[in-house]
Amino acid sequence: MYFPSQFDYMQKHTDMHLRASIQKQTDVSTMLAKHVFFTKFESTESNPNDANMVFSPLSIQIVLGLIAAGSSGDTLEQLLSFLKFNSVDELNSVYSRIITNVLADGSTMGGPRLSVANGAWIKQTLDFNPSFKQVMHNVYKAAAASVDFQNKADEVAAEINKWAEEKTNGLIKEILPPGAVDGTTSLVLGSALYFKGAWTEKLDASDTKDHEFHLLNVGVSDRAPFMTGVSVQAPFMTSKKRQYVKGYDGFKVLRLPYKQDQHVPLEEVGLRKFLIPKFKISFRIEASKVLKGLCLALPFKGGLTEMVANSFSLAVSKVFHKSFIEVNEEGTEAAAVTPFTMELGCCMTMVKVERIDFVAYHPFLFFVKDETSSVVLFMGTLLNPLVV
Repeated sequence: MYFPSQFDYMQKHTDMHLRASIQKQTDVSTMLAKHVFFTKFESTESNPNDANMVFSPLSIQIVLGLIAAGSSGDTLEQLLSFLKFNSVDELNSVYSRIITNVLADGSTMGGPRLSVANGAWIKQTLDFNPSFKQVMHNVYKAAAASVDFQNKADEVAAEINKWAEEKTNGLIKEILPPGAVDGTTSLVLGSALYFKGAWTEKLDASDTKDHEFHLLNVGVSDRAPFMTGVSVQAPFMTSKKRQYVKGYDGFKVLRLPYKQDQHVPLEEVGLRKFLIPKFKISFRIEASKVLKGLCLALPFKGGLTEMVANSFSLAVSKVFHKSFIEVNEEGTEAAAVTPFTMELGCCMTMVKVERIDFVAYHPFLFFVKDETSSVVLFMGTLLNPLVV
């Protein structure tokens, strides 16, 4: 007979706390997604069907967590409130487990290839605060480099761009545009995420055929997007095998598992018709406006007092984010990079569904998610499968 030990109880309690914390991070991801989508949609108002989007909320949240660890006063309180943590210790504990366990590479066991890399580039005349350096290395596993922003800004930008390309298997190039760093830059903190997963049941490429995909349009004034008669011909993948699908009131959910995925939240059902488009999306955004629009303004004014030694305070200047995803018959490959640039600032204080269709011939949301932990790695919208 098995009797649970005190260790078992503590481990169960810790796991429950981690799941609750990750659920809060999923809420933050959803909030970010709404603002990123509408920022992108507003910028492409003349042609909303060019507004395909993919981004990694986790990549942004990891850097925000690192920034919180180097903040104080009102700035720290605002970051903790935004990320839904009660303290820096709680934040560091959760992100340490996410980086070490959730983002562990599963390719050696036949599962998805998954990697996260964090980096820091500091102005050569500055030094990291020892306590912040410890968190950066031990919790976030970040590699650090001392660089010459003053005289070699272009070379430093090229170095960071090369790092991003290497950590994303060549999918993300030139994360920092020309002029992103200069002599006023004191620090760049970045996070790169790469994912490649093969479907448990690969789709037959010979069955892929062109079908109609119906586009959105925007009506007069400020009405919400709606479906029109406009459509494009796009390559659709199909399969006669049973799929994990559930129908709800007004929408359907499809789950395509990757190899070695043991978590099956939906019941496998037979489908009369199954069609999903192949697609690629490349997306970039300067996310400062998004974060400020979510009332995360203080880090852009100062209060990052615990990062560098000698009582210097930093402020965020720019937030760059670039993502890529490709979905085809083999599986999914995706990557994202998020660098924050900083400069010196002022001091601050389900039921079984039988024989339904799943034909994704209209715009939809998609997620790449770790089902065991519920961490959202990537999320996005497909409005036109022909737009890369």
